[in-house]
Amino acid sequence: MSPDFGGRRRPSARRVTLIVAAGMLLGTLLTQLMALAPASAAREFFITTVAASLGPLTVDLLVVAVTLGPLVLRVNILSVVGILLLAWFARSLL
Repeated sequence: MSPDFGGRRRPSARRVTLIVAAGMLLGTLLTQLMALAPASAAREFFITTVAASLGPLTVDLLVVAVTLGPLVLRVNILSVVGILLLAWFARSLL
C-alpha cells in the first residue's frame, strides 16, 4: 500500500535528487551573495557552514587502484532555503 500524497503520485528518486542537487547549487549562490553583505550577526548566521567529510576511500584491485576523496558535504541555512525554494517551485509546476 503506497502512502497518500493528497491524490498525487509519489515523486521519483531521480526528481528528488535533481531538486536537492539544484537546490544546493542555488543555496551556494545565495551564500556567496550574502557574503558580500556588510558584516552583521544575521550575515554570520546565514553563512556559517557545517561540514561532514568521508574519506579518502581507496579501492585497490591489484590491477587498478582508485582513491576517492575526501568527499565533503557542506550545509548551511541558505542551502536548505535553496532546496525548499526549488522544491516549492517544482511542485507549483505540476
